[in-house]
Amino acid sequence: MIRVALVDDEAMIRVGLRMVLSGEPGIEVVGEAADGAGAVDLVTSARPDVVLMDVRMPQVDGIEAARRVLAAHPEVKVIVLTTFDEDEHVAAALRAGVSGFLLKVSPPEQLIEAVRTVAAGHGLLDPAVTLRVIAAFAAAPSPSAPAAAADAALLAGLTPRERDVLRMLAEGLTNAEIAARLYLGEATVKTHLSRVLMKLGLRTRVQAVVFAYRSGLAGG
Repeated sequence: MIRVALVDDEAMIRVGLRMVLSGEPGIEVVGEAADGAGAVDLVTSARPDVVLMDVRMPQVDGIEAARRVLAAHPEVKVIVLTTFDEDEHVAAALRAGVSGFLLKVSPPEQLIEAVRTVAAGHGLLDPAVTLRVIAAFAAAPSPSAPAAAADAALLAGLTPRERDVLRMLAEGLTNAEIAARLYLGEATVKTHLSRVLMKLGLRTRVQAVVFAYRSGLAGG
């Protein structure tokens, strides 16, 4: 059973999310909070596997709430939900370590799939957001020399196979697709990805994709 918590300052949004998720087998909504300030207390008491977090909330916004939740409960997966798709929200959410980013206009089936995907340990971006992230990295100025050197050193610490897996992850391939491309088992691909995250000091696959673009491994 996937335990889900809802954090949104709009009661009607929480009602709608609960209605969509509660009817799905294997998913249980275990609690709600009306603002970011209550998110950590909610997660501590309800022990969800996944938190659906609004971005724009009074007092403590969703990005800061995500930081607090993940600092206190690093095992929890956070999906950011917003009606605003500005690049700064995407970047801030990724830096906070969230596992997913979806627009509130996403269809119900996409929301359900996002919960299942993130609960399984995978990361995701709304398709409408992914292109914006890639475009932002393509248009961004080159990183400073120290930052580029640090990325290069981290990249050099990966084996050739791990770099292949990371590059394909950044291309949007699933574990199964990477396994087929490299003639590996899916379990082996998962092991490679776990090692990549550990070596790079990252929490999520989404952050790994960001690193791949920033370091020049992908998108070049």
